[in-house]
Amino acid sequence: MADVFLDLDGTLTDPFSGLTASINYALEKVGRQALPPAQLRSAIGPALVDTFAAMGVDDPEEALGHYRAFYQREGLFDCTVYAGIPEALAEMKADGHRLFLMTAKPHAYATKVTEHFGLSQYLTAEFGPELDGTRNDKAELLAWALPQTGSDPARSIMVGDRMHDIRAGQKNGIVTVAAMWGYGTDDEWDQAEFRCEQVKYLPGLIDLIYDDD
Repeated sequence: MADVFLDLDGTLTDPFSGLTASINYALEKVGRQALPPAQLRSAIGPALVDTFAAMGVDDPEEALGHYRAFYQREGLFDCTVYAGIPEALAEMKADGHRLFLMTAKPHAYATKVTEHFGLSQYLTAEFGPELDGTRNDKAELLAWALPQTGSDPARSIMVGDRMHDIRAGQKNGIVTVAAMWGYGTDDEWDQAEFRCEQVKYLPGLIDLIYDDD
């Protein structure tokens, strides 16, 4: 059996609508022009303060504050669970794997999302950064979570759609699976040990990676 660490945005849920609307609200509040949502695809996954910094916003923390104000009010549940995710989580849990949330979304928000959409019932524990930015780096967050869960890196898997998910797993000696239904690119997915094209294949792939037979 394995311990499976799962990204949220772009892996369990598609947050495109709520996240892009919140980013554009923040950009306008700091005097920047809103961007076409299609140009914000790469913003899904990484820590938002880093995204605002990469955009050249003068005060990324100010932009993040505006983002959070709008996101909490209108964007938090403006997302959808990818088709097949509840069934895949239920199957993996029934197979004896322990499932953990490992997200760049602040823990205070992520747990509301998983509860609202009925995903928390499948998760043994949920990990995300603090609102003050503590453990924004996913590799650091995963390193912090491992001793708390008692997980053996040699029997653990990180599943995510973006490069920072893959790097987090690799830096912690964990096998990585690229969730190809999310927002990553082929170049990002090529860095993972395994690629999973569709949600329905994930339980079987997890069983295959650590086959105890």
